[in-house]
Amino acid sequence: MSDPRFIQLTTWLSDHFSLDLSPILISGDASVRRYFRVLINDVSYIVVDSPPKQVVLQQFIDIANAYAQVGINVPEVIAKDTQNGFMLLTDLGDTSLFSMLNIENVEDYYKTALALLSDITKVKKTNEGDLPLYDRAFVQRELDIFTDWLLTCHLSITLSHEQCGMLSKTFEHLVHNALEQPLVGMHRDYHCRNIMLKNDELHIIDFQDAVIGPITYDVVSLLRDCYIRWPDKLVDHLMGEHYEAIKQRGEIASHITLAQYRRWFDLMGLQRHIKAVGIFARLHHRDRKSAYLADIPLTLSYIRDVALSYPELAAFGSWVELVLIPQFMDSVEQVI
Repeated sequence: MSDPRFIQLTTWLSDHFSLDLSPILISGDASVRRYFRVLINDVSYIVVDSPPKQVVLQQFIDIANAYAQVGINVPEVIAKDTQNGFMLLTDLGDTSLFSMLNIENVEDYYKTALALLSDITKVKKTNEGDLPLYDRAFVQRELDIFTDWLLTCHLSITLSHEQCGMLSKTFEHLVHNALEQPLVGMHRDYHCRNIMLKNDELHIIDFQDAVIGPITYDVVSLLRDCYIRWPDKLVDHLMGEHYEAIKQRGEIASHITLAQYRRWFDLMGLQRHIKAVGIFARLHHRDRKSAYLADIPLTLSYIRDVALSYPELAAFGSWVELVLIPQFMDSVEQVI
């Protein structure tokens, strides 16, 4: 590999350890980051290449420290060059929770992952100060990704006056739903691809975008994963058990009913999925990462099903079912 950043990264590693090292690319992710593996004195490490103008590594380091302080298993930062965007981490291996899940073991694994949220929710600040607040403007920016990248850029949809009104009302319901929930420390991308298995324990990665936000966000991110869908009966059961657990711990007020919590959960998932399909389209057009287009149909099915189950969102759900899904599937056929 001869690109300038790889040469710079290799030089940094070799100089830091006074060894001739050759990292091997193992993956990228849904950003500009790249990950390499390197052997140093027969010990395997992960090297992160994160261009500093796009992603600030210090956020990852600060949150890693905060998570570790409350007992969450995270990669340890061994060495860093935050100015140039390089970092050396302990190697958690290649076994993500996603790769291990099946219908027989998913309930047990997810119960363990949900239990970890009791620690994640405690982290609202780092040594550098409070985490960002997932406020109205933040939620709206995420929803706008759907409009800008899926509707306008990918599908070239021009919304009518009526459709603009319908979308605006839908988004306002989702913003209000997010803002009325108790605020906790929030991972913000808590799903089975960001949970690693090592020594039979769960380890958390990709937490650099953590914020202070709604209590259901990470729960629904896990249980209604954009990359895999589990039976509704199982999801409802796990959601109900989590509701009882956080109620017992006093993380939600005693007067909050399961019905209210379910609405928070459903609409929070709807907001996340709307954002996600926009991000998947953006990854295709802006970042040339087209594999994520394959995850849009599943995510749109979540959006349709949840929206159609609430009268105030039914018009949006019908539009997704009758207009958006068919147009997206036509666009896929054109690409093929």
